[in-house]
Amino acid sequence: MSDLDNSLSWLAALKWDAEGMIPAIAQDASGRVVMFAYMNRESLLETVRCGNAVYWSRSRQRLWRKGEESGHFQKVRSIRTDCDGDVLLLAIEQVGGIACHTGRESCFFNELQGELWVPADPVLKDPKEIYAK
Repeated sequence: MSDLDNSLSWLAALKWDAEGMIPAIAQDASGRVVMFAYMNRESLLETVRCGNAVYWSRSRQRLWRKGEESGHFQKVRSIRTDCDGDVLLLAIEQVGGIACHTGRESCFFNELQGELWVPADPVLKDPKEIYAK
């Protein structure tokens, strides 16, 4: 932990897992949960500093500035923690209305119907258009 981390009592009050992560839920103004990711101390500090959601990408092992490739940034309106201090809830404004890399409004688009997971929400924009390089 850096000296900066030690000086921030709000940061030290959180319960980080063994890998230094904390779950983060992103919820839009309508109350819909649009995304779940993890944050580490660095990503949370950067989120607070810049006002846009920054997560820790476990697959890429680096900071992930939501929207860095897609342009679908998340402007953070508030950050809350649960009663145990081990989960974060980010109230966000989802720029462009798309949070999911599949081109949907939310990453939580599959619905259990009987014994099958069925996409219940439409694709708003083809991912090939979003991530064209």
